[in-house]
Amino acid sequence: MSVPEPVGTTDEQQPIISAVSRFTVLTVNTHKGFTALNRRFILPELREAVRSVSADVVFLQEVHGTHEHHPQRYLNWPAMPQYEFLADTLWPQFAYGRNAVYPAGDHGNALLSKFQIIRHDNLDVSIHGHENRGILHCVLRMPGDGREVHAICVHLGLRESHRTAQLKLLSQRMEELPEDAPVVVAGDFNDWRQRADALLKPCGLREVFAELHGKPARSFPARLPALRLDRIYVRNLKASHPKVLAVRPWSHLSDHAPLSVEIEL
Repeated sequence: MSVPEPVGTTDEQQPIISAVSRFTVLTVNTHKGFTALNRRFILPELREAVRSVSADVVFLQEVHGTHEHHPQRYLNWPAMPQYEFLADTLWPQFAYGRNAVYPAGDHGNALLSKFQIIRHDNLDVSIHGHENRGILHCVLRMPGDGREVHAICVHLGLRESHRTAQLKLLSQRMEELPEDAPVVVAGDFNDWRQRADALLKPCGLREVFAELHGKPARSFPARLPALRLDRIYVRNLKASHPKVLAVRPWSHLSDHAPLSVEIEL
């Protein structure tokens, strides 16, 4: 982790690092770096858009780890994993959870963080014989006071029965955490029927858009959002200023509109 510039020193000239009380979260389904319908590879443009938000923690879904053929097809294909390319110099910490593996490569969820990721694991929530899905669980150490925040990046299935089973696995993971642990859960829930809020309520998760506006945000398709597929949930945290990033350039960079929110510890 890159240590922040000290804001003061003690008599022994030890750096004092300010405790973080607020941070910004962004979640985006990157569609593997392509526009809707895979018409154009736009990962470099997506990186600039992500950088412009200056989020402290970025939750990514559908991001490539490796791909054997794309570097020969696209001249601007990065020489590193997509999540590392997106992290660039702004997010010194990142974690990747590989969900789908195929002969040409792999993709999954990733988390970019300006805070130290002290541990992470990837929970396989795939339903046998169907699409591969995962839940990437990272634990962040906040600067200054060393508080731990759990950041969980989610990408759930297209079938409701699969999502219900996957949400139960997410609830089980939540029950394993200390009751007072700060938690952010974000990602692509594919929950167009809006069942997730009720299923996650018993484990204390509150959806930030539903809490402030009455319903989750419309996020799909990006150019004219109609379906409420993406979510940001919190537990033991305060949320404010939730936003749907559905205007240019975002509307032309993926099939999902990203969501952002400010979090207060």
